[in-house]
Amino acid sequence: MSHFKALRIHQVEKTTQARFDSISIDELSAGEVVIRVAYSSLNYKDALAITGKGRILRGFPKVAGIDLSGIVESSRDAQFKAGDEVLVTGCNIGEALDGGLAEIARVPVSAVVPLPHGLSLAEAMALGTAGFTAAMALRRMLENHQAPEMGAIAVTGPTGGVGSIAIDLFKQAGFQVAAITGKLSAESYLRDIGADEVIERQTLDFGSQPMAQPLLGARWGGAVDNLGGETLAYLTRTVKPWGNIASIGLAQAPTLATTVIPFILRGVSLLGIHSVECPREWRLDLWNKLAGDWKPRHLKTIAPREISLEDVPAVCEEMIAGKAQGRTVVRIGS
Repeated sequence: MSHFKALRIHQVEKTTQARFDSISIDELSAGEVVIRVAYSSLNYKDALAITGKGRILRGFPKVAGIDLSGIVESSRDAQFKAGDEVLVTGCNIGEALDGGLAEIARVPVSAVVPLPHGLSLAEAMALGTAGFTAAMALRRMLENHQAPEMGAIAVTGPTGGVGSIAIDLFKQAGFQVAAITGKLSAESYLRDIGADEVIERQTLDFGSQPMAQPLLGARWGGAVDNLGGETLAYLTRTVKPWGNIASIGLAQAPTLATTVIPFILRGVSLLGIHSVECPREWRLDLWNKLAGDWKPRHLKTIAPREISLEDVPAVCEEMIAGKAQGRTVVRIGS
């Protein structure tokens, strides 16, 4: 096709505006591999960019979407050929490069992952960046000696994409999982996907003076945190000796008011999870794991909804309003 539909974000004076454009391949950012997109997915980062609630994009106009799966149309690199099934997550697409919320994408070969045996194109996007990020958290925590006998893993933001998949992955890896949520209406969902305990966030004692009370009672074996701010500070003070905290998100706040005491008196480790850019061998290994032994058992429960490209702006508004649950797959091509 000479022109195709894309959800592009434009800068309009001091604001941004998302709209559907008809564009050509020549208007896309440079790359060796052209892909006919079959599916994409929605992440909180996409919602921030599309609604204009966050500064995500670097340059305008830009096709939104940090995930895609599809079929290679053409490749100037011998690693891929026309007809190959592939996926792309992170790697700066939908941020510095044009992304996956379009019928056609053009991306650098370094970003392209062959679709692993055991995953369909739709399942790859049910996982998407959220699943890859949760898997990276599990990998880094296991590498730093996190073990089930150390205690339950606390997961914050558990109804979101990363949190939901993290619950499934850690439970499957043999851990007890405690979901800390502000949405008790989601308790049934959280237990269905593997949470052993569902804790209302408002019932936790965060301590009134974090600097004066650098340690609270040790409760968690480790944690996967999607919130940052006060919640992450609380976790640093309540994780048991030698436990790990995977820091993934900042939905609550980007700040961290704590002391070094938990790290030097309890040996707690704070592990940053950066899924946009990581060594390619890590990326390939994690996707093979997600297609194999680590494939979430409750993926259909976590990602029950499939929408069209036209539905994306409305669903992004739901995500910003905190009304979304789990993962949303976007069907783009046949």
